[in-house]
Amino acid sequence: MTEAEAKPRILETAEEVAPPAASSPSPARKTKKHRRLRWSDFSYTTRVTLAFALIAAMTALVAIGVVSFVWEQHFRTYTADNMKTVCQTTADRIAMLYEQSGSLWDPETTKPAAQAAELTSGVGVKVIDDEGEVPFDSSVVIEEQQSGTMRSFEPPDRSQVAVAPIEIHNGQVVGYVRLWVYGSEALMRQPDQEFRDNSYQAMFIAAAVAIVLASCIGFLFARNLVAPINRIMGAARAIGKGDLSARTNLHGEDEVARLGETFDAMAESVEKDRDLERRLTTDVAHELRTPLMAIQATVEAMVDGVYEADEERLVTVNSEIQRLSRLVNALLKLSRLENRADPMKEEVVNVGELIAGIVATHEMFVSDSGLTLEYQAQPDVEVVGDADMIRQATANLISNAVRYTPEGGHIQVSVRKGDIMASIAVKDTGIGLSKEEARMVFSRFWRADAGRTRESGGLGVGLAVVKEIVDRHGGWVQVEGEKGKGACFTIHIPLFDPEAASARDRKGTLPRVGHKKPAKSGK
Repeated sequence: MTEAEAKPRILETAEEVAPPAASSPSPARKTKKHRRLRWSDFSYTTRVTLAFALIAAMTALVAIGVVSFVWEQHFRTYTADNMKTVCQTTADRIAMLYEQSGSLWDPETTKPAAQAAELTSGVGVKVIDDEGEVPFDSSVVIEEQQSGTMRSFEPPDRSQVAVAPIEIHNGQVVGYVRLWVYGSEALMRQPDQEFRDNSYQAMFIAAAVAIVLASCIGFLFARNLVAPINRIMGAARAIGKGDLSARTNLHGEDEVARLGETFDAMAESVEKDRDLERRLTTDVAHELRTPLMAIQATVEAMVDGVYEADEERLVTVNSEIQRLSRLVNALLKLSRLENRADPMKEEVVNVGELIAGIVATHEMFVSDSGLTLEYQAQPDVEVVGDADMIRQATANLISNAVRYTPEGGHIQVSVRKGDIMASIAVKDTGIGLSKEEARMVFSRFWRADAGRTRESGGLGVGLAVVKEIVDRHGGWVQVEGEKGKGACFTIHIPLFDPEAASARDRKGTLPRVGHKKPAKSGK
């Protein structure tokens, strides 16, 4: 192999062995790398702590700014007034000594100026007589020893110098005292400046301490506030995983405690609904299984030749099929009521006349069950609603009373007129209800345990249908009862208001149902 042929081969091998160039970071990695922290990324405890710290910092900065402005103005005025007072006191003392010395400007006369310069550190004092001569100047120095040139350090700016006249007893001004502070434009001595600087330092230290304390308080406050929220979150997570017994057990008068109590009530309701759902599944299976097993057994016996396909066997099969049909129809009716699938008629219904017809059709059924039936109604009890639905609700209540009232019992149906509500009450002397059963009585397929063994046991959805019908009419169902002494179900529906109907309907007319001559009350 020649050198020319080997060179490309070497280059090719080098390219294969050489590591790949560093690739640019992927968009996801770049986004993650340069992602900025947002306020929502922090925990609630951190946010509250930072909020407290920021509030404390802003408060401290505002306080320091205001105090600094006021302090600077007043402190400057205060120090300037002090220097002016020293200057005036020195001038008064010099005036007194000037009179005692016989108007001579000697060192004894200017001694107060020397004392002021000596006692007040960082201060320069100068005395000038009325002819412009300078008897005393504490700031004068000899710049050149040989020539004897003298120089004063009095500031050229007169605003930086305190001046006080030297007046004798007759008001004559014989000179002036000038006073200034070295290196200060505001007559502020070095101790005063140090005091001011130390005050600012103390303010900043206090601000830092306040921020730290506010952060600690914010952290403790947030932690105490978040603790019950975490308990609620933990209970919600446990319920989400299937533990329906999880509770927050929070109690108190504050909003978070009330939230916890509401959550516990909701969780308890969900647990009860789940139990009812399980019981519903069991009850539906039970209700369907009984007639299906009877039909299956009868049909198989006829197929196997055990039973003849005579009228008696066919009647048995037909009765069980009808029972299944009633169950399916009841469930379908309840579903359509709950889903508002059937529109509700709006017509004026005379409740007394409507219920009288229902009682008449049920008299034979009640009598065959060994019970007595009594009906009482007040006149002119009118409501706006669907007559068929009201009829069905009342019929369900009467059937329920018959089902759970032993032979020889009594059923009373009454219609009354209140101030704003019409009431339809069905009272019996049956097995009764406890308070817990009264809360459960409108659940699907729920029936009192004592009634499950009765041959006349119903489908268990009649009262649920009643509640849905009354709800659609804007009313409610009242349940009263006592174990072993009977129960009373009362339907409450709003009375018909002609004025409200006229306002809603321009014609002021609605279809009227059941308006016949009132029948006599009785059994």
